[in-house]
Amino acid sequence: MSEQHDPAKDESASTRREDPLRSSLTSRAWMATVGLAVVMLLLIIFIAQNTQRVEVSFLGWDGTPPLAVALLIAVAAGLLLAATAGALRIWQLRRRVRRTPHD
Repeated sequence: MSEQHDPAKDESASTRREDPLRSSLTSRAWMATVGLAVVMLLLIIFIAQNTQRVEVSFLGWDGTPPLAVALLIAVAAGLLLAATAGALRIWQLRRRVRRTPHD
């Protein structure tokens, strides 16, 4: 019988060799920096285009901040609430895993 060519063996051999273009910590940091720069540029444009003042009332506090500032504060508060809820859920799951007997 003739031996058949197995492409899976070739793939496993090629994945063992190190890829010279693989992702590194430096490349990920660079991409994060570029991404942050794009977000900052978009944020600056957003703030520059939304300078009109708006009236805001919240829990007895009244003010007239620029629209962009009011929206950014609302977004930051929403992110803080979401992060708090996520952190509490992770904490709850970790406690449950620690309490579960492992065989």
